[in-house]
Amino acid sequence: MRRRRVAVVTGTRAEYGVLASPLAAIRGHPALRLQLVVTGMHLLRKFGHTIDDIAGDGWRIDARVPMQAGSDGALDQAAGLSKGVRGIARFLDAADTDIVVVLGDRIEAMAGALAAITTGRVLAHIHGGDVAPGDFDDSLRHAITKLAHVHLVATRDAARRVIRMGEDPARVHVVGAPGLDQLRELLERGTADRLGGVGVSPATLRGLLERRTADREVGRYSSDTPVALIVYHARGRPAAVEAQTMSALLRAVASLGLRRLVLYPNTDRGHRGVLEAIERHRRQSARQDVQVVPSLPRADYLRALIGATVLVGNSSSGIIEAPLAGTPSVNVGPRQAGRQRGGRSVIDCDESEASIRRALRRALQIGHRSRRRTAYGDGRSGARIAEVLAGLPLSPEFGRKVIAY
Repeated sequence: MRRRRVAVVTGTRAEYGVLASPLAAIRGHPALRLQLVVTGMHLLRKFGHTIDDIAGDGWRIDARVPMQAGSDGALDQAAGLSKGVRGIARFLDAADTDIVVVLGDRIEAMAGALAAITTGRVLAHIHGGDVAPGDFDDSLRHAITKLAHVHLVATRDAARRVIRMGEDPARVHVVGAPGLDQLRELLERGTADRLGGVGVSPATLRGLLERRTADREVGRYSSDTPVALIVYHARGRPAAVEAQTMSALLRAVASLGLRRLVLYPNTDRGHRGVLEAIERHRRQSARQDVQVVPSLPRADYLRALIGATVLVGNSSSGIIEAPLAGTPSVNVGPRQAGRQRGGRSVIDCDESEASIRRALRRALQIGHRSRRRTAYGDGRSGARIAEVLAGLPLSPEFGRKVIAY
């Protein structure tokens, strides 16, 4: 029998990292043949040109589909979506793809979903049923749910939500969050250094910064230096508003004496304001106190997450991965409102400097507490996803969806 051709669409550094274990499981499954479609932020030098990381990880890239130009405006997102649908659809047709896999709620996932259903492919959606408003993330996620033929959800709550949307329960599979898989492996191997923990060398942090910063000048971190990993994304507001929020966040972290490892935001509307605040903070701070990197390879990011004293921002990583890593997280603002928290180490606050500072103090009191399992599973999702894809009934009847209520 011909192996099923499974096209996985990746458009951002974060979602690529989450897809690492499903990609490996699909590539290694005897009934499946992986096709990797790289698009979106990965192709933008402004955001680190992370397609180089994908190639460096040894993946064969089957299609490169340009979408956004990288400007901070709604028109760039709309034009990027249309380019993505067209480019991905052309690839699917030429490659005779059977199944298309997308993850989450961004326009790159929507482009892959629309390309899949309009060219007659089976669409599989990872992380449907979650709730997190973001910019227009919830709208995109739930729209993809209604397009998808099979749902690979992370939690039982997400499964119930998808079923309440009228999806057939037989098409809904609780597989856990694949973003935990590589994290679990790192924790079990014990290869990730504590970067800010008492009594443990911060060599990993110094090493990754020395590899990734242009000037290669990094400060010396003592073993008891607290380090905040900062990952904050715009959520569709004017750039000036996003700049104010990011500035307040950075001031709050600095006021408590934490060193800052800051990652660039995604391309969401308003990201220019976040970037301006980051650069202003870097200029105004001592060199040894702030390091800014556009992006990190997934393994380095997870090591930074495990080793950081606290994660601060509004990334889903603080909700999903941080609790398994044992790192307390401060979730700033409403971007992740409604998303199921992975554990009690997630502390929510509003966007004021005072509120962020209070939440940080609570997080520092919690300290590092490793866990074996969270609401998002046990870190073995990739293999489950590959098995579901290998067993799908690729028939005309399966491709015709009906509302189940």
